[in-house]
Amino acid sequence: MTNPPSPPVKELGQFPFYNFYDYIRDNHLKYKQLAFEKELMTRFTCPLEGRMQAMWSHHNYFVYVLEGKKIWHTPTGSHELTKGSCMFVRKGANIVEQFFDAEFCILLFFVSDEFICETLRPLTFKAPPTIEKHQPVFPVQADATITAFMHAMLPYFTQNPQPDKTLLELKFRELLLNVAHNPHNREAISYFRSLLNEPAAVSLRKIMEDNFPYNLKLEQYAQLCNRSLSAFKRDFQKIYGQTPGKWLLERRLAHAKMLLMKADLSVSEIAYDSGFENLSHFSRAFREHFGAPPVAFRQKMG
Repeated sequence: MTNPPSPPVKELGQFPFYNFYDYIRDNHLKYKQLAFEKELMTRFTCPLEGRMQAMWSHHNYFVYVLEGKKIWHTPTGSHELTKGSCMFVRKGANIVEQFFDAEFCILLFFVSDEFICETLRPLTFKAPPTIEKHQPVFPVQADATITAFMHAMLPYFTQNPQPDKTLLELKFRELLLNVAHNPHNREAISYFRSLLNEPAAVSLRKIMEDNFPYNLKLEQYAQLCNRSLSAFKRDFQKIYGQTPGKWLLERRLAHAKMLLMKADLSVSEIAYDSGFENLSHFSRAFREHFGAPPVAFRQKMG
C-alpha cells in the first residue's frame, strides 16, 4: 500500500456523498450479498461511472481486492489498493478514485461497532502501544490466513440456498479474530481496543474531527455517532457548548484559513477541501467571519 498524491480537490465538491452501506444493501439484486442483523458482506464489482466517488458509511468495513486498483483518499493521506491487498475503513466519509484500465472487484465486509465490541470483548489482548489518533483508513496484513479466508468465502455467494445466518455470524467473527490475533495489525488492534473502552463523548468528538471537512448533512453526522438527530444535537451541545451547525462552520473556516496560509491550492480547491458546498457560500462565510474575502486575505498574508 502506497501514499499516492491526492486527487484534484476541485473535482470532489461537485458530487454528493452517498451512503455506501445503504447503496449495497438496497441493490441486493445487483450485488450478491450475505447478511445477518447489521453485518453485511458482498462480492462487489464496481461500475465504471466517473473517476471520483464521494461516499460515507455509518458502519466500518473491510476491503479485500480480488482484481483491479483503487485509491481511498482521506484528509490525512491516500491509500492505494491493488490485487491481494486488504484494508480496514473506519465509519465516516472518504473519496474513492477509480481507474478504467481494469475491472475493480472486491470483497466487502461491513461490521458495526457493536458487533466488533461483542466479538472482541472476551479477548485478553497482548496489546501494542495505544495509538491516540487513528487514521480513517489503515492496512490489514493479507497474510496466508486472511488470504485463505477471503477466497474460501467466494463459494458462499453462489450457494443455493444461502448459508444459515448462524454460519454467517461465525464467519464475521472469524474475520475479526484473525485480524485481532495478528500483532502486525497494530493500528486495527488499537482501534478495536478504543471501541471497547472509549466514552461516548470521546467517540463523538473523534467522529466530528475526522469528518468535518466533508459536506455531510447533520442527519448523517448523527448516524455516524449512533444517535438520533435530536440526541445528537443534545449531546453535541453538552460536549461543545454550541450547536453542530455553528461548530461545523467555524471549524471549516479555521481549516480553510490554515490552507490559505500554508497550502498551494486554489481558493476553489480550499473551499471544497474544507467542506463547503460551493465557492460563493465559502467566500461569503469567510468574509463575514474574518472581515475579508479569501483572495484578499491570502494576498494580505502573503
